[in-house]
Amino acid sequence: MCHLPQIAILKPQIHCCYIFKNPNSISKTLAIPTHHFNSSPTTRFISSISLTSMGTPEAVVKKDVYSVWALPPEDVTARVKKVMAGLRSEFCGPEFEPHVTVVGAISLTADDALASFRSACDGLKAYNATVDRVATGTFFYQCVFLLLHPKPEVVEASKHCTGHFGYKSSTPYMPHLSLLYADLTEEEKKKAQEKANVLDESIGSLCFQISRLALYKTDTEDKTLKSWEKVAECSLSAN
Repeated sequence: MCHLPQIAILKPQIHCCYIFKNPNSISKTLAIPTHHFNSSPTTRFISSISLTSMGTPEAVVKKDVYSVWALPPEDVTARVKKVMAGLRSEFCGPEFEPHVTVVGAISLTADDALASFRSACDGLKAYNATVDRVATGTFFYQCVFLLLHPKPEVVEASKHCTGHFGYKSSTPYMPHLSLLYADLTEEEKKKAQEKANVLDESIGSLCFQISRLALYKTDTEDKTLKSWEKVAECSLSAN
């Protein structure tokens, strides 16, 4: 029997924008979106517009940047957060939830993002991840991170999800769990890498199961991450 994944939707929001010709001669009334959820979440909304002229509304579809994250178990999350806090205390950088990116930043409407997320979660089973080492990268979002072994099940999970989202990447998938977002010099990155290994001597050899995925709004232009938020989460079926 096929079981649909249980997906929790957080802070659902749908925005309707309209552009009117001759806006000075137009009055409009918008109904507030209403949301109803059950075991198979659906979203309903009503918009009503009254015009006092011959102006014609042209709907503008609002898009946001979304990503899909694989979330480590709570014990690993707590352990990683301690290392992240230790690095931020010396090298600064914004705070964010520990995660392994499964689908990179992609611009979508809210409805399309949720629909793609639901379909991606359906049929995907929990899988194991193993850390290879603490590594450094070349840009802000890959400053210092835990590099994961690109095991078939890890790579296939990303391939499965990116297929549902229609996401295309110009580079091969590199599974990793970021510890620090920052713009550092090569010398500073080396110091941060060394500090991570000191803060947790065995963090470079962690093994853990991925049993949850989350859909996040992740505007990559916002390096403060203040606009980033979790939209939905699903639990993967056991292997």
